Amino acid sequence: MVCVCAVFAGKFGAVFASIPGPVIAAIYCLLFAYVGMAGIGFLQFCNLNSFRTKFILGFSLFMGFSVPQYFNEYTSVAGFGPVHTHARWFNDMINVVFSSKAFVGGAVALLLDSTLHRHDSTARKDRGHHFWDRFRSFKTDPRSEEFYSLPFNLNKFFPSF
Repeated sequence: MVCVCAVFAGKFGAVFASIPGPVIAAIYCLLFAYVGMAGIGFLQFCNLNSFRTKFILGFSLFMGFSVPQYFNEYTSVAGFGPVHTHARWFNDMINVVFSSKAFVGGAVALLLDSTLHRHDSTARKDRGHHFWDRFRSFKTDPRSEEFYSLPFNLNKFFPSF
């Protein structure tokens, strides 16, 4: 059984290795665009005319590009990251996390977005909670079936409620 799995894994890897680099690059560009637009699609329910929302978006994008650039340049010049303690595992963990543009931008946006009171109705509307509140429970909105159902009608076998 182990040999059969190793043979299939080898063949599967060979198929991926035979794909030319430009094709992989094109697929990467397309998938990156889809993932990025899926994230930005959540902003359609936010109030983009609010100065606070614009500031959070702009500042988190700026910090998402700036902080990882600093970490990467520091590492290329010094040979180690800005976090340099005696625990190498801790250094690697922090340096890798803060070298990620998506993590830094998302963490800054989450931190800034969490600074307002949760029960303030204006803040909840600016953040888009007025739309997502309907979908917190499966039975509160008839459109929940569309959001939570599985593809190929698999929800008959695996119910989601």
